[in-house]
Amino acid sequence: MWNGILGSLPWWGYILIVLAATHITIVSVTVFLHRHQAHRALELHPVVSHFFRFWLWLTTGMVTREWVAIHRKHHAKVEGPEDPHSPQVYGIRKVLLEGAELYRAEAEEEATLDRYGKGTPDDWMERNVYQRFTMGGISLMLVLNLVLFGPIGLSIWGVQMLWIPFWAAGVINGAGHYWGYRNHASPDTSTNIVPWGIIIGGEELHNNHHAHAGSAKFSHRKGEFDIGWLYIRLMEMVGLARVKKVAPVPEVVAKEEADYETVRAVVANRFQVMARYSKDVMARVLKEEERQTEASSPRRSLLRRARAVVRREGAPPEVTGSSQLDSVFQDSETLRTVQQYKERLQAIWKQSAATREQRLNALRDWCREAEATGIEALQEFAARLRGYTLPNSSAA
Repeated sequence: MWNGILGSLPWWGYILIVLAATHITIVSVTVFLHRHQAHRALELHPVVSHFFRFWLWLTTGMVTREWVAIHRKHHAKVEGPEDPHSPQVYGIRKVLLEGAELYRAEAEEEATLDRYGKGTPDDWMERNVYQRFTMGGISLMLVLNLVLFGPIGLSIWGVQMLWIPFWAAGVINGAGHYWGYRNHASPDTSTNIVPWGIIIGGEELHNNHHAHAGSAKFSHRKGEFDIGWLYIRLMEMVGLARVKKVAPVPEVVAKEEADYETVRAVVANRFQVMARYSKDVMARVLKEEERQTEASSPRRSLLRRARAVVRREGAPPEVTGSSQLDSVFQDSETLRTVQQYKERLQAIWKQSAATREQRLNALRDWCREAEATGIEALQEFAARLRGYTLPNSSAA
């Protein structure tokens, strides 16, 4: 039997080949399509850029303009009725199992491509090969697999064809807005679904990405591994890439009161600030209320549920959709206070017309009044908040 040019390989040899090939596809998606093309977070050398385009043509048949337009629309319309692939709109089952179909349906919308697909490659190869013969690449890959590996090449090709529809269109777009943890209280349900970093290139850090969409680096805290960022840094070291933007990482220094640098750091990291507020203030106060409530009281169970929601969701726009849990906050003066201070803190950056001085005065007032409440968790948070600063910059 014809075993291909490479001859018969041990079973683990075929597995390694599949993992290597699909990994290159994942890297092409996360580095080229996502971070470079959709968000312009980095620049790539033309040779590297075109290699990624060619590889994606071979292994997915995806058109750069279509992928970029659909992803940009996802950010612009996230979880609303126009979101191309929201599990909140279509249901988690449909996005997980039929994510590729949702992608293809949106790719046929010329209005989406015209509005959100600007700035993508438009050279001769794109117009006359990649866009014109979308099935040509994956057909060529099938032939190459059969020539190299014999009949088993068909199975290898099948895995390659299913890899992106399953992991990207299904898992990231579905599970990445449904299960997992949140570092940032972004105004959506995006989550991080570690530990799938090596398999999906860092794309599993979806909540981090939604909080700082223009950042070339997706990992934001210890224990998070973004292999896509590793490849970007390696390419940067040899002159094949240039990072344009990464998410600002605040530091906390000793300050008597907030200054302009504090305002800049807090606004730049507002989603992280609110996630920390949920965990460090609201969840802590809920735990104290729970401790002081009789074990047999129904309210204790509600407090426990409210604390779980607050910690898991990272300060969503509302504490919960349950009127029972909302009533927990109304029954406690302390809980009402921390909820009010959360809303006041959010208002500081929501007022787009406010001047820099107005924001500074509002933040100083917030910190001073929060420390005067006598609520220990709120006092400690305010003391920490006024020390926020961004690295490599001096306070005003």
